[in-house]
Amino acid sequence: MLQIIADGLIIGSVVSLGAIGLSLTFSILRFSNFGHGELLAWGAYFALTLLSVFSAVGGAAAVKIGPFSFGWPLLAAMAGAAALTALLILALDTALFKRLRRQGAITLVIASFGAALALRNLLLFFYGGVPQYYSQDLQIAVALVPRSIAGGMRMTPDQLLVLALTTVTVLGVHLFLKFSTLGRAMRATSMNPQLARVAGIDPERVLRATWVIGGVLAAVAGVFAGLTVQLRPTLGLDLLLPLFAAVILGGIGSVGGAVLGGLIVGLAESASVHIVGAEYRAAAAFAVLIAILLVKPNGLFGEPQEGR
Repeated sequence: MLQIIADGLIIGSVVSLGAIGLSLTFSILRFSNFGHGELLAWGAYFALTLLSVFSAVGGAAAVKIGPFSFGWPLLAAMAGAAALTALLILALDTALFKRLRRQGAITLVIASFGAALALRNLLLFFYGGVPQYYSQDLQIAVALVPRSIAGGMRMTPDQLLVLALTTVTVLGVHLFLKFSTLGRAMRATSMNPQLARVAGIDPERVLRATWVIGGVLAAVAGVFAGLTVQLRPTLGLDLLLPLFAAVILGGIGSVGGAVLGGLIVGLAESASVHIVGAEYRAAAAFAVLIAILLVKPNGLFGEPQEGR
């Protein structure tokens, strides 16, 4: 049982980070971006490219932090990948979404489908379809709880670091949205765009900030997914449905809800692997989603919206 929880926390960490950006996009830009999953994949591969550059320049990829293969070079590559992913989504917004924004949410959703297909196939064209890894080093799982206690709990050093960095990132996003001027502007726009505009909030600035934050979090989540599992061009597609499940489960527009929803999805997927088999992971997550929505139709932290 404890190992199921440990595995679920790892999966949930990746889903939670990606779900925060997707939730912000939905609540502020007012459409479901089906291309968000591809941002995770592009962020992961951007980091792989930068890591290769660092290695070619000075062998920096050999530098580690104690037992972690997730060393300083990959941390630097992740930061660079976050910046490149933010630029990618801003460029996509300028070239596509901004031109279609007045056409309504349905048009934007269909456009996001097309963007997702294009981004996925470009990734396949540039990097190929063979799975890749940030490091070939083998890691020994660390026993966090003795096996005599409910079967024990084990994690690799990299998984522990992923959990720690996820916690810090989520806390940073929460503090930013709650206390910064831009964060308050984003929350105001999410609640009432028209009133926010009347109050003097620049909607374009809020939109750009939403895209940037979503892109950065997607890149970090993609790197974590590649580190704990593997890198593959279908990474974004595989994570897209769990991302939407987490957002809906937690309540659209709620950062805390997206985090909790991601953890619940991760735990449900982890439990299903041990109970009914890995092929039913997605079905188990959506079964939990349906069960909770029957009790709370607006999600765990969602608020009723008039006219919907």
